[in-house]
Amino acid sequence: MKKVSFAEFGGPDVLHLVDAEEPHAGPGQIRVAVRAAGVNPVDWRIREGQKLGAHPIELPSGVGLDAAGVVDEVCEGVEEVEVGAHVFGEGFSTYAEFAVLSAWACMPEGLTFEEAAGYPSVVETALRVIREVGVRSGQTLLVSGASGGVGSAVLQIARDRGITVIGTAGAANQDYLRGLGALATTYGEGWAERVRQLGHVDAALDLAGSGVIRELVDLTGNPQKVVSIADLGAPELGVRFSGVAGSVPEALAVAADLISRGKLHIPVEKSYTLAEAAAAHIDSQAGHARGRRVIVA
Repeated sequence: MKKVSFAEFGGPDVLHLVDAEEPHAGPGQIRVAVRAAGVNPVDWRIREGQKLGAHPIELPSGVGLDAAGVVDEVCEGVEEVEVGAHVFGEGFSTYAEFAVLSAWACMPEGLTFEEAAGYPSVVETALRVIREVGVRSGQTLLVSGASGGVGSAVLQIARDRGITVIGTAGAANQDYLRGLGALATTYGEGWAERVRQLGHVDAALDLAGSGVIRELVDLTGNPQKVVSIADLGAPELGVRFSGVAGSVPEALAVAADLISRGKLHIPVEKSYTLAEAAAAHIDSQAGHARGRRVIVA
């Protein structure tokens, strides 16, 4: 089979499409014929060798955590899914023609493989940081870098929970944020004052790592009310860096419920082939996304 792999840490040029042996499902796992794989910032952070608090990476390594596809192998003891089912979930080395998943759920009706591949890690991250920042119904959450996949999920999940959301993004994405129910403003010079004009901020999330931690602490008045998933220097200012995943099965169940109720939709901004994985990482690192990017196997 074909899969994307890297033999050394570094830039996008270390990614190569290689021939590899097909993986097989172990205890508690399934294998899928991958139709699409989600592109997440954690993918290129791992490729660069960043220390994210997860398990060490052994080289050479595959790439990708999220996938949607057709079940073609079920390990003994797994009873809740059958060969031929359409699922989305999380595993490893998902930029490939076949991948093993350790957490999965059946795809909600009407969802394409490309759409489904964009949800697992994004929704898990959104649920985790909303919980960690401690924001509640009736309060206001500021989301810095709100138009990407995690930001899109955070806005919609928060709104479903009765939380007012202020989102920052580029000028081209202001209407997109408003369409997700957020009070929107642009980043750049004077952004913090523009946020203050929109209202009091109870908690804040840094999803872009654009050097705004000090301003987020000033806006909330408390570093413990700020969480970052993108700035490894956040702890130096007393802000929590969240990099270790919580319950993916729970996140998939929540995602399926929200999607089925019409409360969550994250558009696919762009699709790439396996051979274009380096380009996908370049675009992901550049930011400015509106929704998700996916690899089509």
